[in-house]
Amino acid sequence: MRYNLFVDADDTLWENNIYFEQATHDFILFLNHPHLTHAEVRAVLDGIERLMGYGSVNFTKSLLETYRRLAEKDMQDEDVQQIRRFGEQIQSHPLQLLAGVQETLDYLSPRHDLVLLTKGDHEEQTLKIERSGIEGYFKQAIIVPEKDVHTYHRVVEELQLDRQSTWMIGNAPRSDINPALAAGLNAVYIPHPDTWHLEHEEVQQSGEGQLLTLSAFADLRIYF
Repeated sequence: MRYNLFVDADDTLWENNIYFEQATHDFILFLNHPHLTHAEVRAVLDGIERLMGYGSVNFTKSLLETYRRLAEKDMQDEDVQQIRRFGEQIQSHPLQLLAGVQETLDYLSPRHDLVLLTKGDHEEQTLKIERSGIEGYFKQAIIVPEKDVHTYHRVVEELQLDRQSTWMIGNAPRSDINPALAAGLNAVYIPHPDTWHLEHEEVQQSGEGQLLTLSAFADLRIYF
């Protein structure tokens, strides 16, 4: 059977969050708050990130706002420059495909209709897709500001797809798995050890869709 396969990008096809985690760690050490623990600083940053949005540019803005709120001193120009470097270093890393991704896409693309479905800053995600070298495996790439139930309903309707033969493949329960299932799609959950913790959620199989959990992207070749 030929399926419609929506495939997430960050931490499903290539490494992403490890670079944000390193930048966050470096920032917290730089802030060196005299009273708050690392976890407490991270909680403040998390709240600001929820408002700022996704991508390295918004992440940098979140770091600057966190520093402004928590630093017990006036923010100096050199502080701003250093914090901006934490954000810029994320973009400096070469894009690294996860193990087995290219070989698996090479196997899947003749057999099924693949669509890259990712969320985040449009320009930043577009550049990642271009740098990845795997854009040609997908019929199209769709970049959205958020992946929720409404998004999945809208994309399926716009592409005129049959929900029963459509699967969402990703690593994030909050964005990839639960809303896709709630929208009546099937889902393949491929956990990543460094999934952004704000994307963590208990996987909830709702609706009529099937749920498949795999340990690696390459395992898709067994089922599809």
